[in-house]
Amino acid sequence: MIKFDHLRIPVTDLARSRDWYIRTLGLKVEFEVPDRQTVALQDSDGFTIFLQEVPSPVVTNQSALWFQVTDVDTMFTDWSARGVEFAHSPRKSYWGYGAELVDPDGYLIRLWDEHSMKAK
Repeated sequence: MIKFDHLRIPVTDLARSRDWYIRTLGLKVEFEVPDRQTVALQDSDGFTIFLQEVPSPVVTNQSALWFQVTDVDTMFTDWSARGVEFAHSPRKSYWGYGAELVDPDGYLIRLWDEHSMKAK
């Protein structure tokens, strides 16, 4: 068996990125390692993303993270109402149907749901 379990993302401002991922995506702090300028954030299913501050500039290399949500259209409406800025609303694209955000360092964050992906 093989299971993808952790991902490290270099960031230029740990506090700013930590706050963005918590406030915007609702991730939870698993633990922090201040002397390594690192925070481990978990999604609702236990997947951990390590944010680690590195000297600027971060080269995002056009990386993208996909997060599965319950209903992408509803989440877009709700999050927009609370002031979350999206790169685009839910729409059909080459990777399927969903919405897209950009984190403080330029990483693409894509939201999708299983029902819309099949139907649209």
